[in-house]
Amino acid sequence: QVQLVESGGGSVQAGGSLRLSCTASGYTYSSGCVAWFRQAPGKEREGVAFLYIDGGIAYYAESVRGRFTISQDNAKPAVYLQMNSLKPEDTAMYYCAAQTLEYLCRLAGPRRTWLSSSEYKAWGQGTQVTVSS
Repeated sequence: QVQLVESGGGSVQAGGSLRLSCTASGYTYSSGCVAWFRQAPGKEREGVAFLYIDGGIAYYAESVRGRFTISQDNAKPAVYLQMNSLKPEDTAMYYCAAQTLEYLCRLAGPRRTWLSSSEYKAWGQGTQVTVSS
Protein backbone atom coordinates (compact mmCIF):
# COMPACT_ATOMS: atom_id res chain seq x y z
CA GLN A 1 0.00 0.00 0.00
CA VAL A 2 1.39 3.38 -1.03
CA GLN A 3 1.38 6.08 1.60
CA LEU A 4 2.47 9.65 0.92
CA VAL A 5 3.40 12.36 3.38
CA GLU A 6 3.85 16.01 2.44
CA SER A 7 5.89 18.57 4.32
CA GLY A 8 7.42 21.99 3.81
CA GLY A 9 4.36 24.18 3.77
CA GLY A 10 4.22 27.45 5.65
CA SER A 11 3.55 31.15 5.45
CA VAL A 12 5.55 33.45 3.22
CA GLN A 13 5.23 36.89 1.74
CA ALA A 14 4.52 37.42 -1.93
CA GLY A 15 7.66 36.92 -3.99
CA GLY A 16 9.05 34.37 -1.58
CA SER A 17 9.84 30.69 -2.06
CA LEU A 18 8.99 27.38 -0.50
CA ARG A 19 9.96 23.81 -1.25
CA LEU A 20 7.42 21.11 -0.60
CA SER A 21 8.48 17.50 -0.09
CA CYS A 22 6.56 14.30 -0.54
CA THR A 23 8.00 11.14 0.92
CA ALA A 24 6.56 7.70 0.31
CA SER A 25 6.30 4.29 1.85
CA GLY A 26 5.44 1.34 -0.33
CA TYR A 27 6.67 3.23 -3.37
CA THR A 28 10.17 4.18 -4.50
CA TYR A 29 9.32 6.72 -7.22
CA SER A 30 11.27 4.55 -9.68
CA SER A 31 8.35 4.27 -12.10
CA GLY A 32 4.84 5.55 -12.66
CA CYS A 33 4.08 9.20 -12.16
CA VAL A 34 3.56 11.78 -9.47
CA ALA A 35 1.76 15.08 -9.29
CA TRP A 36 1.11 18.02 -7.05
CA PHE A 37 -2.40 19.36 -6.64
CA ARG A 38 -3.76 22.23 -4.61
CA GLN A 39 -7.10 23.23 -3.22
CA ALA A 40 -8.06 26.64 -1.96
CA PRO A 41 -11.12 27.18 0.26
CA GLY A 42 -14.29 27.09 -1.78
CA LYS A 43 -12.48 25.96 -4.92
CA GLU A 44 -11.99 22.67 -6.70
CA ARG A 45 -8.76 20.73 -6.40
CA GLU A 46 -6.48 21.60 -9.31
CA GLY A 47 -3.35 20.02 -10.70
CA VAL A 48 -0.26 22.22 -10.68
CA ALA A 49 2.62 19.92 -11.66
CA PHE A 50 3.14 16.42 -13.03
CA LEU A 51 6.17 14.21 -13.52
CA TYR A 52 6.28 11.09 -15.66
CA ILE A 53 9.16 9.36 -13.95
CA ASP A 54 10.38 7.03 -16.70
CA GLY A 55 10.60 9.80 -19.24
CA GLY A 56 11.63 12.50 -16.79
CA ILE A 57 9.03 14.72 -18.41
CA ALA A 58 7.27 17.41 -16.41
CA TYR A 59 4.06 19.30 -17.11
CA TYR A 60 2.75 22.36 -15.36
CA ALA A 61 -0.47 24.27 -15.06
CA GLU A 62 -0.36 27.55 -16.90
CA SER A 63 -0.78 29.45 -13.64
CA VAL A 64 2.51 28.14 -12.23
CA ARG A 65 4.66 27.51 -15.30
CA GLY A 66 8.01 29.21 -14.96
CA ARG A 67 7.65 29.59 -11.19
CA PHE A 68 7.21 26.01 -9.92
CA THR A 69 9.48 23.02 -10.54
CA ILE A 70 8.72 19.38 -9.81
CA SER A 71 11.62 17.03 -9.22
CA GLN A 72 12.44 13.70 -7.62
CA ASP A 73 15.21 12.13 -5.61
CA ASN A 74 15.25 8.35 -5.92
CA ALA A 75 17.77 8.06 -3.10
CA LYS A 76 15.37 9.44 -0.50
CA PRO A 77 12.89 8.59 -2.15
CA ALA A 78 11.03 11.86 -2.41
CA VAL A 79 9.37 14.23 -4.78
CA TYR A 80 9.68 17.97 -4.45
CA LEU A 81 7.83 21.05 -5.56
CA GLN A 82 10.03 24.12 -5.63
CA MET A 83 7.82 27.19 -5.62
CA ASN A 84 9.33 30.56 -6.44
CA SER A 85 7.85 34.00 -6.92
CA LEU A 86 4.87 33.00 -4.85
CA LYS A 87 1.65 34.99 -5.18
CA PRO A 88 -1.30 35.34 -2.80
CA GLU A 89 -3.37 33.31 -5.26
CA ASP A 90 -1.04 30.36 -4.64
CA THR A 91 -2.48 30.06 -1.15
CA ALA A 92 -3.97 26.59 -0.79
CA MET A 93 -3.59 23.16 0.70
CA TYR A 94 -1.07 21.29 -1.43
CA TYR A 95 -1.28 17.55 -1.99
CA CYS A 96 1.01 15.08 -3.66
CA ALA A 97 -0.43 12.16 -5.56
CA ALA A 98 1.04 9.06 -7.16
CA GLN A 99 0.07 6.54 -9.77
CA THR A 100 2.18 3.38 -9.98
CA LEU A 101 0.59 1.87 -13.09
CA GLU A 102 2.88 2.73 -15.95
CA TYR A 103 0.26 2.54 -18.69
CA LEU A 104 -1.86 5.19 -16.98
CA CYS A 105 1.12 7.53 -16.79
CA ARG A 106 2.72 7.23 -20.21
CA LEU A 107 0.35 9.56 -22.06
CA ALA A 108 -1.10 11.43 -19.08
CA GLY A 109 1.02 14.46 -19.91
CA PRO A 110 0.20 15.07 -23.57
CA ARG A 111 -3.41 13.98 -23.10
CA ARG A 112 -3.69 16.26 -20.04
CA THR A 113 -5.32 13.50 -18.01
CA TRP A 114 -2.76 14.28 -15.31
CA LEU A 115 -5.00 17.18 -14.33
CA SER A 116 -7.71 14.80 -13.16
CA SER A 117 -7.47 13.78 -9.52
CA SER A 118 -9.16 10.45 -10.32
CA GLU A 119 -6.04 9.31 -12.21
CA TYR A 120 -4.06 8.73 -9.00
CA LYS A 121 -4.16 5.82 -6.59
CA ALA A 122 -2.47 7.41 -3.59
CA TRP A 123 -2.68 10.79 -1.93
CA GLY A 124 -0.98 12.53 0.94
CA GLN A 125 -2.78 14.41 3.69
CA GLY A 126 -1.74 17.84 2.43
CA THR A 127 0.42 20.71 3.59
CA GLN A 128 -0.80 24.29 3.87
CA VAL A 129 0.81 27.12 1.91
CA THR A 130 -0.18 30.68 2.74
CA VAL A 131 1.14 33.63 0.77
CA SER A 132 0.50 37.12 2.08
CA SER A 133 0.62 40.32 0.05
